[in-house]
Amino acid sequence: MSSTPRQSLGVHGQANLFAFPNVGALAPALRAYVIQCQNAGIQRHGSFKVAVSGGSLPKTLASALLVPSTGPADTVAWDKWEIFFADERVVPLDHEDSNYALLKSELLDKLPSDGPKPTIYPIDEALIKDDTTEVADAYEQVLVSSFASRDSVRLPIFDLLLLGCGPDGHTCSLFPRHSLLREENAWVAPIDDSPKPPAKRITLTLPVVTHAVRVAFVATGAGKQGIMKQIFEEGGDSGLPCALVNMQTGDRCSWFVDEPAVQGVSYTKRGFNL
Repeated sequence: MSSTPRQSLGVHGQANLFAFPNVGALAPALRAYVIQCQNAGIQRHGSFKVAVSGGSLPKTLASALLVPSTGPADTVAWDKWEIFFADERVVPLDHEDSNYALLKSELLDKLPSDGPKPTIYPIDEALIKDDTTEVADAYEQVLVSSFASRDSVRLPIFDLLLLGCGPDGHTCSLFPRHSLLREENAWVAPIDDSPKPPAKRITLTLPVVTHAVRVAFVATGAGKQGIMKQIFEEGGDSGLPCALVNMQTGDRCSWFVDEPAVQGVSYTKRGFNL
């Protein structure tokens, strides 16, 4: 694995907040951003290593990525994609709570049958009846195999993490005030007491999330207004996982939101140039 320049992983400036009138206007900008990250990853090491979360993100991602390309600079190179899961529920892969199942139904199943396909890394379904730690350890080994051995890298470096923001400010399966926020060694950690069902999950840890080359949050709807005010106005003092990611990644972090989600939020919004 070719190394990523260290300066790209420093914290410079503040998180970028891009606000759009609606999801329809947000999608083209998200597509352009993802393709920029894709092309940079392919240039660095010949592939695009991306982790995604669940919730409403897969649907928004599908609306951004499934539209026809407008030219060479607007091409999704699916055959170069390696898709991991930022978190996953410890359930069968066809279960309604599975993030894999959600991404499959919203995006993967809609790719042209005769076209290139991404490489997908779901959890090991054979382990779901075992201890959650076994599932997390096995998924960590998947990362080790794809990125590098733990002996040679301290943390895996994703080209992009595509994340959502829960109404409580959680992201991945990292919840406010949870002891897992203090995990410093594991790449993937189990959680058996998720405050949001299902209780048993695995998640990328905060050091892995904040070590990514780029992090993008997608948050939409007026229901997010309250938590967005906390994240952007109180910052790291709020202790909210999303705010901690902002604080630790700086301008490597970008938010793609609709106007209802950030109405009344005191934070500089930036324009996105397509």
